[in-house]
Amino acid sequence: MAQTSRGRAQDRAKVAAGQDHEVKYEAKKESVSKETVKKAVKSAGNSRKKVEAEIGRH
Repeated sequence: MAQTSRGRAQDRAKVAAGQDHEVKYEAKKESVSKETVKKAVKSAGNSRKKVEAEIGRH
């Protein structure tokens, strides 16, 4: 698992909805708006696979 600059473990299997750069990345990857990604995280949880599945359903 990768480390952040502060030495914390970084989990790439999750989407941090509070981090604008992660939301922008996921929105661009899925060709949807940032708001759509945030709503998907809120309803499906922060697992990247679940978020992508939630976005795909709409």
